[in-house]
Amino acid sequence: MQLSKRLEAIADMVTTGNRLADVGTDHGYLPIYLYEHHRIPQAIAMDIRKGPLERAVLHIREHGLSTYITTRLSDGIEKLLPQEADTLVIAGMGGGLVRKILGQNPEVLATLQELILQPQSEIDQVRLFLEKQEYDIVQENMILEDGKYYPMMRAVKSKRCENQRKEAYTIEQLAYGPLLLQNQHPVLYEYLKKELKTHEDLLVHLQNQDTERARARIEEINKEIRCICAGMRYYDRT
Repeated sequence: MQLSKRLEAIADMVTTGNRLADVGTDHGYLPIYLYEHHRIPQAIAMDIRKGPLERAVLHIREHGLSTYITTRLSDGIEKLLPQEADTLVIAGMGGGLVRKILGQNPEVLATLQELILQPQSEIDQVRLFLEKQEYDIVQENMILEDGKYYPMMRAVKSKRCENQRKEAYTIEQLAYGPLLLQNQHPVLYEYLKKELKTHEDLLVHLQNQDTERARARIEEINKEIRCICAGMRYYDRT
């Protein structure tokens, strides 16, 4: 089983020996790959759509893994039971949907050891959600594939004592990832440079437009540029 760069990077975050729950499994490639590489003992592959789930069933059978990988038609983790999985993967969905799924079944969420998330949008809001729910982001990665940037993260429930308060994420950490910035991730740096150029080009385009809408957009772009520049300053540190 050959995975895309994105899925392979997600697979690398799964703790060896953990039981997997893969939400939005699509073709079932991730659990098949992880089992065949002796990374997981079993998995539950879930999808809200019948078509993709049927394709997952077919691929699982083709690899002779029906005993180890079960499938469920499920809206998020609705059909997942407490203690059935150790690792939850939610990848390739919008950030709003990721937050909805994580909030829909707290009894199940409480029994999971780790969350591996790859939101396609509103990533800052996903990080903020994790922060408010007292999860620590312990691993991050970002890859470029087919011209698209894919940030991803692994989060675990915080083990801090009640009197230990975690410092809140900054705006740029929420936007770009605290560990990606701290570790000066090279793919993030390329993304930031690209975003800065895009925003600067937008300012030039709006420069001669003296309308209320243009002025509001210019203010918004300048705010985004300040956030980008705050992120890029991490790369100036020795």
